[in-house]
Amino acid sequence: MNFQELNLIDPIRRAISEAGYTSATPIQQSAIPHVLEGKDVLGCAQTGTGKTAAFAIPTLQNLQNKPGTGGIRALVLTPTRELAIQIGENFATYSKYLSLSHLVIFGGVPQGKQVQQLKKGVDILVATPGRLLDLYQQGFIKLTKVEVLVLDEADRMLDMGFVHDVKRILEKLPVKRQTLFFSATMPPAIRKFAGSILKTPAEVSVTPVSSTAQTVSQSVYFVDKNEKADLLIRLFSDNTVNRSLVFTRTKHGADKLAKRLGKKGIGAAAIHGNKSQNARQRALEDFKSCKINVLIATDIAARGIDIDQLPHVINYELPNVPETYVHRIGRTGRAGNNGVAISFCDAEERVDLKNIQKLIGFNMQVVKTPA
Repeated sequence: MNFQELNLIDPIRRAISEAGYTSATPIQQSAIPHVLEGKDVLGCAQTGTGKTAAFAIPTLQNLQNKPGTGGIRALVLTPTRELAIQIGENFATYSKYLSLSHLVIFGGVPQGKQVQQLKKGVDILVATPGRLLDLYQQGFIKLTKVEVLVLDEADRMLDMGFVHDVKRILEKLPVKRQTLFFSATMPPAIRKFAGSILKTPAEVSVTPVSSTAQTVSQSVYFVDKNEKADLLIRLFSDNTVNRSLVFTRTKHGADKLAKRLGKKGIGAAAIHGNKSQNARQRALEDFKSCKINVLIATDIAARGIDIDQLPHVINYELPNVPETYVHRIGRTGRAGNNGVAISFCDAEERVDLKNIQKLIGFNMQVVKTPA
């Protein structure tokens, strides 16, 4: 189904078109109409299936079409900092031509900047439960105007011990609201919890992607975090790799790596949500025409990128969601061509690697780091 068929307003259609979105994924086709109608939704979908757009796009449209009275109008709860950042980047992309503001808050960092943003006012708040409750208790957050609640990755949230925090947050929200509940799995405990907070929900589900193409050779280097850039430079210098799509977790990381490679004479460009559409398009065209050999992207910016005969995908930083890995390396080895997927894994990413290998069903070949 084309996004044009989903009754989206022009500013959103324009924003998602510029981001490279054309066809809606199954979860988007199923969920967006229900959300636009104001229904509660119970969704079973892994990250990597387009789930964030399935709740973010229609929520933005509903808020834009209905004037607010000030205060936080939509609250998105998610278990980890990485997911919160990724969701925030999605909201930034889809709301490019809207008058709505959003903010991402999470723990583990000083709260000063987050508090400053909250004081300015925000329409959509993406938060991890602990930091949300902390700032709420300090009086920096009011939840009385929330119209939409999204619980994302609900099973992970409960597995990570956030169930009591989530229940405390629910007590502070208006009873009359739209609730969107997404979980990768739906065991009895999760379904019971969903049933306690949803009102006659529409149920949507999709089968997660879990397999990688046979045409893609997959390997991993174990390397210290601060030595990843040097390893990447060596691989290009000794022609182990050539044209490559390189994935980083953050926009800042993409920019920093592009500059580092450029100083070593390796043609590289970064694309992410902070780049203008013209800059992203120019970088993509330069890469396709082989003017540069390295395109460095965040996951959201890479959506819509379709490159014929891409020889290499490099996971400079492993994704913390296994399905994202499958989507990343699916950009090489297409149409019967052979492809190579290389991952860099530091000590903090060992758990991510283990989860990825569990999903794909085998252990990647370990390559010794060159001296």
